[in-house]
Amino acid sequence: MTMVHLKLEDGLLAVCEAARLTPGRGVAALLPDGRQAAVFTDRRGRTYAIDNRDPFTGAYVLSRGLLGSTPEGRPYVASPLLKHRFDLETGTCLDDEGQAVQTYLTEHSN
Repeated sequence: MTMVHLKLEDGLLAVCEAARLTPGRGVAALLPDGRQAAVFTDRRGRTYAIDNRDPFTGAYVLSRGLLGSTPEGRPYVASPLLKHRFDLETGTCLDDEGQAVQTYLTEHSN
């Protein structure tokens, strides 16, 4: 069974089995410090993790957003509330570069 882990300052945090992630849909993971991460996998099997909190509304909803990609191929998630798009690799808001969310490195292991 392959597990998805987030790389945190304190080490690795097991999130879930990779097989439980549905391509194009996210899951929320509670971090040890009380924050939340939104974890996604795309149709190619790449895994991404960003902060689950939408900086525009303060709601913890990014894990429920829709995945897409820019014409240049940059993967993003669109917030389900105001539809702002966040780059899954950098966390930058594609619609307002003054806003960003934290990203987390992910790792798969058996």
